[in-house]
Amino acid sequence: QVQLVESGGGLVQPGGSLRLSCAASGATLSLAAMGWYRQAPGKEREFVASIKWSGGIIDYADSVKGRFTISREYAKNTVYLQMNSLKPEDTAVYYCAGRYYSDPTYALWGQGTQVTVSS
Repeated sequence: QVQLVESGGGLVQPGGSLRLSCAASGATLSLAAMGWYRQAPGKEREFVASIKWSGGIIDYADSVKGRFTISREYAKNTVYLQMNSLKPEDTAVYYCAGRYYSDPTYALWGQGTQVTVSS
């Protein structure tokens, strides 16, 4: 009932910035939280950041603290991931995920957007 669509990925130089967007549609009031995950080839999918759909309660992976910022624009049903000081190791497919109030897991996933940090 809720659909997530990521956008904003691309190629960026090390030290550069990129902003990812996750647009949610449908019964968005059923969402408890949104999160960003990433997966590099041959690697396990890892948590990046999360935010309550209503705002507040923000968590970040240690690897991105101080560099990435998750935020939401409620009026647009959109969650953002501002990525600064990007490193080559940030290269991955980034996925937007949603958690419903009725489910403690992130059961809702977008299709992913590729982020490549390289010279």
